[in-house]
Order: sequence, then C-alpha cells, then structure tokens
Amino acid sequence: MLVLSRDEVRELLDLDALVEALADALVDLSAGRTSAPERVAALVPERDAFLAAMPGYVPALGSLVTKLVSLFPGNAGSAMPTHQAVILVFDPATGLPTALLDGTEITSARTAACSALSVRLLAREDSSVLAVLGTGVQARSHARAVVRVRAFSRVLIAGRDRRRADALAPELMEELGLPVRAVDSYAEAAQHADVVCATTHAVEPVVRRDWLAPGTHVTSVGCNPVGRELDDGTVMDALVCVESRRAVLAPIPAGSTDLVQPISDGLITPDHVHAELGELLSGVKPGRTSDQQITLYKSVGVAEQDAAAAALVLARARELGAGRELAL
Repeated sequence: MLVLSRDEVRELLDLDALVEALADALVDLSAGRTSAPERVAALVPERDAFLAAMPGYVPALGSLVTKLVSLFPGNAGSAMPTHQAVILVFDPATGLPTALLDGTEITSARTAACSALSVRLLAREDSSVLAVLGTGVQARSHARAVVRVRAFSRVLIAGRDRRRADALAPELMEELGLPVRAVDSYAEAAQHADVVCATTHAVEPVVRRDWLAPGTHVTSVGCNPVGRELDDGTVMDALVCVESRRAVLAPIPAGSTDLVQPISDGLITPDHVHAELGELLSGVKPGRTSDQQITLYKSVGVAEQDAAAAALVLARARELGAGRELAL
C-alpha cells in the first residue's frame, strides 16, 4: 500500500488539473454514471461535531475510494483544522486496498477547486473583486483557487477576528501577486465584491441579501449542523446550484442547513435548486441569464470530488516515485 503524507499530497496536487478533473467527475455524477451513497455520520453531540464516511466510485477515472472525515467546528480559530480526514483507495478490479492518503489537504483543495469551477460557470465575466469570508484553511484554499478562473484586481478578507484577517492579507498578497486587504466586517467585504466566498463555520449568517449587489456570485462551503452561512433572503433570491441535489438536501447533518432549513420553514421547495454543476457543464441546464442575477453555489461535498482528487494525486505520485510502500 502506498502512503502519502499531507505535505506530499500538497506538492503533488495541481489545482488547475483538479478543476478540470472535478468538472469531468461532476458531469458523470449528474448523468448517473458514478456511485456514492449518502454519507453516514457518527455524531459527537457534546462538540456539535461528527465523523462521516464517504465512499465513492468514478468509473471513468478508475477511482474507488472511501474518505473518513471529522468535522469539529469548535476547532475554528485554533491550530487544529475543523475538517480532518484520511482517504483509502481501492483497486476497482480486485477490491485490494492500494493507497492511504492524507485527506485533510485533499478536502481543502477539492472544495476550493469546485468553488472555482462554480465561479467559472456562474460569475460575471467582468468580475474584478473577490471577497473571502473566513480566515482559516478554506479561506486560504479558496483565495488560491478562485483567482485562477477570473481576472480579479483585488481581494478582500473578513473574519470574526480582525487580527487574523490582518495577518492573512499580506500572506495571500505575496502568494497571489494581487492587492489583498483585510476589512472590518463580513458586510463590508460582501458589499464591495463581485464574487463572495463564504468559508466559515458560522452559527448566524455571514452572507445577507441586503449586502449583495446585483450580479454577485456567492459560494458557500460552510457545514455547521447547528448554524448557517446564508440568510433566507440570499437563498430565496438566488439562482441556486449545487454538486448534488441528493447530497445537499439530505437530512442534517449530512445535508445543508442553508437549504434544508428554508425548505422546512416553507420558504422554498426542493425545486428551488436550479441545477447541479454537472448539468451546467453538460448543457442540460442554463446558468446565469443576466448580469443582474444573484447566483449561488452551495456545497456540502461529495465523494466523487475526493475520488477525482485522489486519482490525480496517485497518478502523479507513481510518475515521480513519491510516497512510501507499507505492507499491511
């Protein structure tokens, strides 16, 4: 069995290639050519946390994997990531376990890369200001990924702790080669942005409809079983797109409180979810229809994303002879 550490996964995973691989995997997902059951989660109620299992198979990539991922929102603001994971890869011809990969880096990268894919599909072509809400792992990965698909002229950062935003801004400015500025509030960031990426574990919404200018594209990857990133007005007014209807509308904690709650409250119906990204990519559903339209990509993560990312990492590892072989 090949074993790859977090640092090795980070070095091996190419973001541009990942965006393209995710596009292919999501087209197959929407066409019914993949296999990924609803995630199963063991709840840790005293921490408002859970441990989930996410098996998935993408035949076109020859990728059969399962991810074990924990979500502990209380880790936000500490040195410990809120999401921590491992991915086990199996040979789809024999069922033999063939590789064990760090899944924390893959989860971060594939989540951000899929948001970048949504920006490529739904954001206005002239989008120039990116707002990143949050200062943790996903904030960093989103800034790195999303700037690859639009010609942004500047990036705004906002978080619960202004000091963390102030520290992150120069770090990203050096890495991205763009002006990056920390601002005082989520509202200030969102009001001045063409694309808003919410990457928090908020209990109360960090994206509110009153803050969004016409034509804004919003991505939301927060997954807090007892909280929401988006207010009802944003969800109700937006053209809503997802990776998978089944995944995002599943019961909490597997599904999204941002969509399940307003459905439960009678504010929208499941049909309010306009399209899966795979349907936009294949032309089954249209995307943005005007420059004034608010568009929203809500993510809960699906195993097909992990399978696509793991396949890329393993192909590159075998090409370079990276990792260590371990006999079980």
